[in-house]
Amino acid sequence: MEKKKIIVTGANGQLGKELQAAVSGTGLIKGVLLDGYEFLFLSRDDFSIQKEEEALRFFTQHRPVYCINCAAYTAVDKAEAEQELAFTINGEAVGSLAAICRGIGTRLIHISTDYVFDGHSAIPLKEGDPTGPINIYGASKLKGEQLALQQNKDTLIIRTSWVYSEFGNNFVKTMMRLMREKDKISVVDDQIGSPTYAADLAGVILQIVAGEKFIPGIYHYSNEGQISWFDFALAIKGATLSACVVSPIHTAQYPTPARRPHYSLLDKGLIKATYGVSIPEWRESLTLCIAKINAITRNTGLV
Repeated sequence: MEKKKIIVTGANGQLGKELQAAVSGTGLIKGVLLDGYEFLFLSRDDFSIQKEEEALRFFTQHRPVYCINCAAYTAVDKAEAEQELAFTINGEAVGSLAAICRGIGTRLIHISTDYVFDGHSAIPLKEGDPTGPINIYGASKLKGEQLALQQNKDTLIIRTSWVYSEFGNNFVKTMMRLMREKDKISVVDDQIGSPTYAADLAGVILQIVAGEKFIPGIYHYSNEGQISWFDFALAIKGATLSACVVSPIHTAQYPTPARRPHYSLLDKGLIKATYGVSIPEWRESLTLCIAKINAITRNTGLV
């Protein structure tokens, strides 16, 4: 019997890499649940969601049952100066991809962000809460959500936050490097949310794919717990036994081209109730990730 195909775009990003690890049996989900599927992992060089005609030909040829769209413009600060490019990749291209999926009968799983919110809440954000992005990156991702849902009713959007992994560039790996290189660093303590270990998110996505039900709509996912970036840095310091001094600062003391929401903690009740997923606490997942990073460092000398 021919296997059902699943296309994963943005395969070289953090989440794309974790999905590959999971499918290969080296991650959270072993192949037994996914024996009936063939995964096509596509990097930006292999497949650009911006090239609509090329994408249509590819989908028509392979006729996937799912598309997991991890492709995105993610340079938050750079987006302030590259607004058109950010909206093209995160907005219009997502709408085009959703329309192609609709025509083929493909279910689309699209990854979005907590940055669609304005950061003024004081309680965990639910899927139906008002959006109001305060930077171009967030605005472009919100546009992508809107276009995807308009173009394809079989779209499932997962908003996530503070993503890190043993792959790619992220806060955890940056902090580990800085703590090796410097005697002291400063980290903002007035931006509140929860980190997301990309391997955990990959496991949830594959659980949805392998499950018997698919209920489209918007869902929130991050690891459990509420922390600041400063709290996160302190945990990394503790887990790595670093002697570096980590000091708290306010956002105003660390200006960036793009504003960040002060509060973007996501309420995960809907995805837990709908799909029965179990979400690890952030510190537990951080420990696992740092162990993997250290293993990579020992084996290759690289992080």
